[in-house]
Parts: sequence; C-alpha cells; structure tokens
Amino acid sequence: METPRQPPLIDSYGRVHSTLRISVTDRCNMRCTYCMPTQDVKFMPRSELLSFEEIESFVRAVAPCGIRKLRLTGGEPLVRSDVPELVAKLSSIDGVDDLAMTTNATRLVKYAQSLKDAGLMRLNISLDAVSPRTHRELTGGDYLADALEGIVAAQEAGFRQIRLNAVAVTGVIEDEVAPLAEFARKLGLELRFIEQMPQPGSDDAPPLSLTGQRLRELLSAKYGDLSPAPRSNESQPAVDYVYADGRGVVGFVDTISNPFCDSCDRLRISADGKAANCLFSADSWDVRGPLRAGASAAEIVEIVRACLAAKISPEDSAKRQIEGMAQPMYRVGG
Repeated sequence: METPRQPPLIDSYGRVHSTLRISVTDRCNMRCTYCMPTQDVKFMPRSELLSFEEIESFVRAVAPCGIRKLRLTGGEPLVRSDVPELVAKLSSIDGVDDLAMTTNATRLVKYAQSLKDAGLMRLNISLDAVSPRTHRELTGGDYLADALEGIVAAQEAGFRQIRLNAVAVTGVIEDEVAPLAEFARKLGLELRFIEQMPQPGSDDAPPLSLTGQRLRELLSAKYGDLSPAPRSNESQPAVDYVYADGRGVVGFVDTISNPFCDSCDRLRISADGKAANCLFSADSWDVRGPLRAGASAAEIVEIVRACLAAKISPEDSAKRQIEGMAQPMYRVGG
C-alpha cells in the first residue's frame, strides 16, 4: 500500500527539496586535512547519535513530501557498525528511488556485497590522490591500498554507478589531476573534482583555491579540449564534460568560483539529529528530541518545514560559501 503523498517541501524562494543527506556518524578512520582538524577533535557520544530506527522514522516522515534521493554520509559511514541494516531499512521506504553512500572505500572489501544486497544503489568514493605519498599527506595514514581494493570490491559486488570525488587542495593535488583521470578512465568510473571549501578558522582565501577552470585547463592539456556533456533534468551541483576521445566523463563542482545555491534541493540531518537547510548554515532544528519523545510524522514534517522556511537567499548562501563553513565538514556531513 502506497503512503499518501503530502505537499512538497518548498523553501521561501520556491526551491523544491527532494534530496536528503544523512550523516550516520561524525567519526572517521582518516584525518583528511580539508575535513577534520589535526587536534582538539571531539566526537559525539554514542548516546547522542540517532539510532537506525530513528533515522528510518525520520525518512518515513519526510518521504511522502517528495524526498526521494538519500545519501548516507559521515564522517565515514562504514566505521559505524551494521550500516547495511540501515540501508535495508531505508531501501524499503515507499518513494525512495535513489539511495547512495559517500565513503572513503577503505572498508568496502568487507561491506560492498552486503551493502549491494541491502539495496544501496550508488557509491560516491572520496579519492583525492592515487600516489601513496600524496594520499598519505592528505589523509594522515597509509590507506590507499585499502581504498583501491575497496573500489575493485565494489565493482565485483555489482555496483555500476561509482563516482570518484576529489577535493582540489591547492598545492597538493595539481600533480594528481591527470593520474586520477587516467585511473577513472581505466576502470570506467566517473570522476568529479570539488573546489576546496574554507573550513572554520581557515585563512585560505577563495582566489587561492584550485578552481574548476584551472582543473579543466590541466586536463585539456593532456587529453585535448573537454566538451560539455548534455545536462540532465536532475538538479546537481556538478557540470560534466566529455573527454576529447569520448572515453568517460569528468565533472566539476565549482563551489566557490561558481556557486549553485539557486538550484539547491538538499536537506541535511546530522548524526545527532539536527536538521539543516544548508551545508554552510550555523543554525539547525532538533528532531532527535521530538523523535525520542514520540512525535508524530506530521510533527516531524512541521519541524522540517520550519527549517526550510528559514533557508536564506541564494545570494546570501553564496556569500557564506566564500566566508567558510560554520562547522567542520566531519560534523556536518559532506
């Protein structure tokens, strides 16, 4: 029996929200320089995290309002035990037709098959370098071999939609751009470069970031001119290009140099049950308390509508991106 549809989730600027990012933990086995501070990292107590049942209840409440695309994030979602159980719960919800996960791939050898069997459809794999030295510099450890084995395991498990995400860390990955492209082309994977976002307390100025335009120039110098790929009807932050020889697609998320706030359709919920209307927002709306107090689905939806009603204008959102994030990425969920 289908769940009755409810009015869509629309903010004050007419943006219809159909995508939900779900952070399942703030913990991670890596210490990527652009995501997590090198010191004074404070993780949430286990008791503060939403249970899988609470996450399921939240999604069941908002799915009838048009939330149909889910992505599990962290931290690293696979450091939390039994995540395939959560995937199975979410994949059974009426109206959800896209269920993805962002992961660093280091635990996919263990979990890829169980995730696929549970109903996970897509994988976004964070891979900023394919040389051991640079990967170690960015992540703080020797994780590359595990990540590469995890990517192969995901393909062997039957995942056909695997995207590699590389953060364009200025002064670090310039020499990795072409090797990443070659790796993705060899395995038939989509590659996306994401402009680095200023973190809390960062002194990085946007003009110093490695922009999407510069990345396109680097790739064109090796592979020939890139051609814009046809745009789909789906709202997405990346602009995709096709290589001159037709072998693959590479995308660019120009977060700083070309913000896409006007078309943002994302709602977020943190691991401790705070709804947020923007990756850069300092404000949040508690849903954990109401969930644990037995709130109805209608009451949860009203909290979400209040959250989205407070979403600021696309112009102000773009300014916030340049100013930097209010919280570290590992706390917000990428």
